[in-house]
Amino acid sequence: TGEDISILELAEMIKEIVDFQGEITFDRSKPDGTMRKLLDVSKIGGLGWIKRITLQEGINECYRDYYRFQNDI
Repeated sequence: TGEDISILELAEMIKEIVDFQGEITFDRSKPDGTMRKLLDVSKIGGLGWIKRITLQEGINECYRDYYRFQNDI
């Protein structure tokens, strides 16, 4: 959606959504990789596209659907 979020922020968001009670840790001995991956949405925005849900809402919906599917098996 053209909005920046860090890996830590994303991990904490997912942790909250799935009610994970553990600790998030990073291996600081490994390289950081690409520091920023931000999608340019100007072209699709120029066509009239706008996001309808937030990242958190999308992850919530995916997790809820996955959880429901696992319990139906």
